[in-house]
Amino acid sequence: MLTASAAACASGSGPGADRAGGSGVGDPYFPKSGNGGYDVTHYALDLGYDPRARRLTGTATIDARARQDLGALNLDLQGLDVEDVTVGGTAARWSREGQELTVRPRDVLDRDARFRVVVRYSGVPKTVTDPDGSEEGWLPTADGALALGQPTGSMAWFPGNHHPSDKATYSIAVTVPKGLRAVSNGEPSGEETKGGRTTYRWRVGEPMASYLATVAIGRYETDRTRTADGLPVYTAVDPGQAEASRAILARIPEVVAWAERTFGPYPFSSTGAVVDRPEDAGYALETQTRPVFPGAPDILLLVHEIAHQWYGNSVTPRTWRDMWLNEGFATYAQWLWQEDHGGDTAQETFDLLYAGTYFPDAATNEALWSFPPAEPPDAASISATPVYWRGAMVLHRIRRTVGDDAFPALLRGWAEAHRHGTADTGDFTAYVEKSAPDKDFGRIWEDWLYGEGRPDRA
Repeated sequence: MLTASAAACASGSGPGADRAGGSGVGDPYFPKSGNGGYDVTHYALDLGYDPRARRLTGTATIDARARQDLGALNLDLQGLDVEDVTVGGTAARWSREGQELTVRPRDVLDRDARFRVVVRYSGVPKTVTDPDGSEEGWLPTADGALALGQPTGSMAWFPGNHHPSDKATYSIAVTVPKGLRAVSNGEPSGEETKGGRTTYRWRVGEPMASYLATVAIGRYETDRTRTADGLPVYTAVDPGQAEASRAILARIPEVVAWAERTFGPYPFSSTGAVVDRPEDAGYALETQTRPVFPGAPDILLLVHEIAHQWYGNSVTPRTWRDMWLNEGFATYAQWLWQEDHGGDTAQETFDLLYAGTYFPDAATNEALWSFPPAEPPDAASISATPVYWRGAMVLHRIRRTVGDDAFPALLRGWAEAHRHGTADTGDFTAYVEKSAPDKDFGRIWEDWLYGEGRPDRA
């Protein structure tokens, strides 16, 4: 599909004009996600939302660097109507096919060139159903909307390079009817009301994968405090969840301080939470700096999502096959919290899981051994039980191998080695082996990380 104005623009010519970045990065479960040929450095999103009509208008300004000569490049965008596209301030040709928005700049972009793409778009954003049946993307709520992106939903509300391997900084402006609030990642950078509408501005100064971006629009009660070390804490809570959430959200500074002692310095410039109604999402998500919860969380869920700020948000999986590096670490954080606060030790939790008596139902206990955590069988399984719980068991086996004295340094070192970057399972196993060269991890990798079925205990 070409608009009349876009089709009238001259196409690129000369050397490299036929070079196009890939329409996907070849992720093993979402091969069309992401795009080859360029890296995004910054997204500036200027959004407007009308909750009554459920209509979104947007301008996405995307700063990027070419990794090759580019006569065309792709952006991921599902649904929504594109109005025009410019590259370097000049109108560009564009076309749509599925989730791919293909842009053809007037002139070829040279390798290593820095360039800016501006896309104006509008429409009613889609709710995306994941392979596992959960819903993400743009979720309309009773008083606004909630945008969640794991694994692919972010392309439902802005065009971009939507794969965790390409992280960028963000500035996000959201204009909504007066009386509503718009909350996003990072720190607030301005607020103004004009003509019955209020614009809220947010900025994210550290690299962020697009699946971790969020926008929450509603009649939230907001609070701004600081931890004892001066870290800003921003919370936004649906009024119906305020009383139930007050005590647990007051523990955010305590959990962050414990996590810093356990995992190393907090990797971002603020923390906090969004608490919405349970019916608005139905699951929690570790959206960067500001996890989203479906109702008031308990302490272990809060620990889990804050631990993700190190493992998943700062150290981000290079592909969706590496999800256990997110969920195994965050689940093990729960075990460590219990161990440090008078609950079961990590060994006791491990023993119950291995014995098949941890979960209240036999089916979940059996599902723990249904596939190895580092090799989910399909896209529907990347958030299944083995990724979380057997992933945590892998970490406990590593802890038993290196010893309690060395294990804390390994946890902190992994977070530091890939801070604000991406990593895969091979990076992790190499890191562990380098950290403890006198230990043999072969059986852990073979039986617990990649092995089928329930490994022998010995």
